[in-house]
Amino acid sequence: MIDLKFNKVSKRYRVRQELPEGAARNAVVRKIQSLRMRTKDFWAIRDVSFEVKRGEAFGIIGHNGAGKSTILKLLANITAPTGGEITINGRLSALIEVGSGFHPELTGRENIYLNGSILGMQRREISEKLDRIVEFAGISQFVDTPVKRYSSGMYVRLGFSIAAHLDPDILLLDEVLAVGDASFQAKCLQRINELKEDGTTIVFISHDLGAVERVCDRVLLMQKGEVIADGLPQDVIAEYGRVAKHLTPPTARDNGSLESAGKAKITSLTVLDADGNNIAAARTGEPIKVRIEFEAYEPIAKTGFEVLFLTQDGSIHCDLKTDLDEEEINLETGAGAIEFFCPQIGFQPGLYHVEGGIKDNDWQYRCATLRVDPGKVVMGDFYMPHEWKVVNRDEGDNAADENLLAEQRVEIGA
Repeated sequence: MIDLKFNKVSKRYRVRQELPEGAARNAVVRKIQSLRMRTKDFWAIRDVSFEVKRGEAFGIIGHNGAGKSTILKLLANITAPTGGEITINGRLSALIEVGSGFHPELTGRENIYLNGSILGMQRREISEKLDRIVEFAGISQFVDTPVKRYSSGMYVRLGFSIAAHLDPDILLLDEVLAVGDASFQAKCLQRINELKEDGTTIVFISHDLGAVERVCDRVLLMQKGEVIADGLPQDVIAEYGRVAKHLTPPTARDNGSLESAGKAKITSLTVLDADGNNIAAARTGEPIKVRIEFEAYEPIAKTGFEVLFLTQDGSIHCDLKTDLDEEEINLETGAGAIEFFCPQIGFQPGLYHVEGGIKDNDWQYRCATLRVDPGKVVMGDFYMPHEWKVVNRDEGDNAADENLLAEQRVEIGA
C-alpha cells in the first residue's frame, strides 16, 4: 500500500526584485517604487514525483536550498503546492522545526499537552504517555519549568519525544539529529528503528549521511528543486558525493605556494583505507591514506606536497603538508607518487572535499569527496586521538619526591 505519493508536484514563490541603488529615500516614494517593481518566479521544487510504501523509511538528501524542507512542509500541509497532486493515507505527525508549537511561557508539562493536542492526541492518551515522553526527553527535573528557560537541546529532545510517542502512521523528521548530544542521538535512532518495526512510514531529512544510510530503506537526492536520483541509500549517497564536488565553485587560495610553473602536474588524487583500497567513506577514528600521483616534466629541487580537506561550504577544515617535517623533496623526471597517512581521522560526520597540490607547480581542485560516518562518537568539531592511564597517587607522590631530590642534588653539585 502507498502511504505518500507526489505526482508532478511544484511549489513556486514570487520574489520581488530589490530596489535599485538610486531609489528614493522617502518611505512613501520607496513604497510606490517597490509596488511597481516586477516580481520573478522562484521554483522551490518543480515536477517532483515519488511514492513511499507503508512501513518504508524514506530519506531525502541534498545541499541547502535543494527543496528538501519544502517537500516536508507540503506533506505537513504547512504550505500548499502550486501544481501537482499529493496523496496521504494515514495519520501524519511532523517534527520540522525545533520547538515548533511550544509556548515559551508554559512549562514543559503544559507544552506536552498543548503540542500533543495540536498533533492530534487525545488528553487521555497524552496523560498515559506523559511519563514516557518526559523520561525519553530527559527533562524530568525541569518538566515544570517554563520552556523559555530550556536550552536548544532540551527543546529538540522534548519536541522529538512528543512526536515520536504519537504513534502515527506517517512520521516526518527534518534534521532532528542536528541538536543534541551523542546519547540523545542514539536514543532517537533507536526510537526511529522501533517505529519502523511497528510499521510506521518515515520520511527522514538529515545532513548526517551515516544516519540516513542506517535508517532509510530508500533515498531521494534533490538538487535545485528537482529529483536527480532515487534508489538504495548507498547508491544515492555515493551519487551525492559525486554531485557535491561541483556544488561550490573552486576559488584560488592566496597562500603564497600555489603559483603554477608547470614543471610537474598531478595526475590523480585518491583516498584509500589502511589496506590501500579506494574508498568514498570512512568512520571517525579510522585510518586513511591520501595518495597523490604526479608527472614531473623535468627535475625539481626543494618542492613539497599539500592536501586540503574542505567542508561543503568551501572552508578549509584540515591541511596536510610535507613542509611541516622541514624535509625538502627533490623530484626526478617521470611519474611518481606520494602518500599521506592518517592513523585516525579526526573529522566529525559529514561530507568533505579533498584537493591537493605540488608546491610552486600545480594545484588540483575538488579531486575527491570523502564521506565521514559516525565512528568514535565525541562532542565538538573533531575527534583528537588520545591515550589515558590511571595514575596511582603513591606513584605520583614518589615521582614528585624523586624530582625534588634531583633538584637538590643539582643545587649541591653546583
